[in-house]
Amino acid sequence: MANPFQDQLLKAGLVSKKQAGKVKREKHQERKQNRKQPQSALSSKVRKEQLAKAEQNRQLNLKKSAEQKEQEKKAQVRQLIEQNQLELDGRGEAYHFVKEKKIQRIFVSEEMAEQLSRGQLAIVTVNDHFAVVPAKTARQIRERCKETVLAFHEG
Repeated sequence: MANPFQDQLLKAGLVSKKQAGKVKREKHQERKQNRKQPQSALSSKVRKEQLAKAEQNRQLNLKKSAEQKEQEKKAQVRQLIEQNQLELDGRGEAYHFVKEKKIQRIFVSEEMAEQLSRGQLAIVTVNDHFAVVPAKTARQIRERCKETVLAFHEG
């Protein structure tokens, strides 16, 4: 089990058992350290890769979270419009407004046209359709998504 050369030195009396044990421990520790060094280099590389992967995952999670918040805002806007939109009058007066540098029009009653010009009502868009909503609702919509409110003459 022991080193034959070490046994010979012990029998010859050139070294003591204590000295032989000390040498054996030193060699064992040296071998142990030699095994750790390549692993530590490898583990630092793995650690760097793990950190890079974690950072990438964090960025993806932030992006997904931002997209989810945006979708929630759009759903809230859609719900506000659907719940508070006023009925348009197809035979009424044409009310003109600007959307993306183009003049658009909707037909509303005379009373609604007057309220639109006074800022009591606003024109909003949802799913490429126009709707008229009260001023209070328009303010709530504008907080969530500015580009949805098309015509709002707030005084």
